[in-house]
Parts: sequence; structure tokens; C-alpha cells
Amino acid sequence: MPNPQRPYRFIISGGGTGGHIYPAIAIANQIKVVHPDAEILFVGAIGRMEMTRVPEAGYKIVGLWISGLQRRLTLDNLSFPWKVISSIRMSNKIIREFKPDAVVGVGGYASGPLLYAATSKKIPALIQEQNSYAGITNKLLAKRVQKICVAYNNMDAFFPAEKLVMTGNPVRKDIMELEGKRREALLHFGLTSEKKTILVIGGSLGARMINQSIAAGLQQIADAGYQLIWQTGRAFYPQAQELEKPFTDAGIRAFDFIRQMGLAYAAADVVVSRAGALSISELCLAGKPSILVPSPNVAEDHQTKNAMSLVQEQAALLVRDAEAQQQLIPAALELAGNETEQHRLAQNILKLARPNAAVDIVNELLKLIK
Repeated sequence: MPNPQRPYRFIISGGGTGGHIYPAIAIANQIKVVHPDAEILFVGAIGRMEMTRVPEAGYKIVGLWISGLQRRLTLDNLSFPWKVISSIRMSNKIIREFKPDAVVGVGGYASGPLLYAATSKKIPALIQEQNSYAGITNKLLAKRVQKICVAYNNMDAFFPAEKLVMTGNPVRKDIMELEGKRREALLHFGLTSEKKTILVIGGSLGARMINQSIAAGLQQIADAGYQLIWQTGRAFYPQAQELEKPFTDAGIRAFDFIRQMGLAYAAADVVVSRAGALSISELCLAGKPSILVPSPNVAEDHQTKNAMSLVQEQAALLVRDAEAQQQLIPAALELAGNETEQHRLAQNILKLARPNAAVDIVNELLKLIK
């Protein structure tokens, strides 16, 4: 039982991609709304993006020496058992010193050892699964935790049905507050209100096929009279910087990473995006007409399943990754020029939004310790 003499303490663990990190931060922010004096510690994987993104959000994070298994024989794979043992030992030390009242796992390498250690000590635990196809870490932890918060139906295919709670995915607060921000957003990106704006986001790490397709179509976008906000990811960014130079006056803007995603959505008339679970949750809340290009490089092609959940509700358009170089630019230009279709997609995608996801998850978490 928590000590009533001190503030609640929570550990939130996981990461690897924005799709894990930003829901985790949204959960932490909601804990602070309900219990402003709560103490929150994040546990991530050394060398992964959570080690910078979490401190930027104002929270302390500790790193574990852990990574995933590669599909081929590598030195990393040979060291994997030692990493697991080391990470469980470190997790035990963290729990012993921090004394959490409850722990939350959001998927990603670090959440496995941390939640294993916590549940071994009978500390209440909850996991949040963002995708329509459960990650391996969460599947392994499912028997050990009390609650599993999900964003899609039929997740009893992966988890015990009696532990499931449908909450949706929590998103950053700025994405839920776009009303009246278009002018500020266009100024932020150095764009004009005279032109339609296309936003391209390939996920926090970028998307090769989307980037190549957009790079080949910059002249078409400029000739059609549209502006572009283009998040490329770190690897493609140097190339994109060179490609955008001739189009600066036309309103083509490339970024390796966009921190002000709320402003990016506020500026956008049309969005081209991967179909990660977090991206889809954000698009639903932002109410943006979207073209989804699911990544083929994910377990069980779950991004296509995510995308189809919107396409079947006539809430988004789909371009397959293998067809992006031929179809993506024509589809984006056509949608940007069709206000009737934009309105139809926006109205339908808004119906799928779950704005109270963070609130619902934190309510479930607090139930575990009361």
C-alpha cells in the first residue's frame, strides 16, 4: 500500500520511437494534473531517443543497457542475455531506491526488465498497447500486470480479455488545442495564408519511401501552388536541405524533427503520414484529411491494419509503400485541390477521436493503488 504521508511515486518505462515516448509523456502529464505533487521517474534504454525527448519534456529518466534481438546473428544478439540480466538487476536497484506505488509500461525494450522486476515485488503494474498488433514486450508482460489499456478492438487475441480496458492512445496536449492557431502556425513555419499547406510526417525516425517520393515531386508541389512542411527524419535531412534550397520562396520547408507538432497540424490542410498508432490517434484528434502510407517494415504489417481501420470508415485515404513513388504525389495534389473531399475525410476522422485517453489510463492506474 502507498504511504499516505508522502506523494505518490510512479515509474513509466519504455520507448524506442515517438510512438512509445509521447503516450508515456502524455500519461505523466495527466498524472501531474490529478496529483501535482506526484514524483515520476522514466526508465528508458541507453542510446534510444527517449533519453533526450523525456528530459526535454521536463522529466527525469534513467537508462538501462538493453536492446532488441536482431533477426540475424550479430554481436548484439550474443550480448543479449547479459543485457537482460544487467537490466533486471538495474531495475531492481531503481525500484528499491525509488519505491514506486505503481509502474506503467508503454512498450519498447526498457519496459520488459523494469516491469518484470516490479511485478516480482508485487508492485501494481499497467501496460499501454498503442497498436492493433501487440508488441512482443507487452505480450510477455500481459500475465504479470493487472490492467492493459488498448486503442483497438479484438485485442483479446493477444491479451487476457478480463484485463483489457479500451482507452485509446494518449497524445500530446498541444495537438488537442489547435483551434485558432493557424495564423500563429503559418508564421512559425514562414508560410503564407494564401496557399494550401501539405504536411508530410514519416514518423519520428523518418520514412525512406515517403521521403524519396516527396523529393521527386517537389517541383510538382511548387508548380501546383502548394506549400510543404516536410519532416524527414535525421538520416534523410542533409539531402532534403539541399533539395529544398531552390524552393524556399515557394514555401517548401524541410525539418529533421518537428518539436511543435501542434503548430504543424494547425498549419496543415492535408497530411501525408505513416500509419503508426500514435500518428493515427493524433490525426483523429486534429481532424485532418490524410493520406496514410503504412510502413511495410513492422510486425504482422500492423500499420496497414491501423490504416484500414480508418479507410473502412471513409476517414482517410491509403497509398501502399510499394506504390508511393508513382501514386503519392498525384494523390496529395488531388486531395489538396479538393475541398469537398477534405471536408468529408475531416468529418469522418473526427468521429474516431478519443480525447480522454490519458485521463482514462490514469484513472485505471490510480484504481490499482487505492
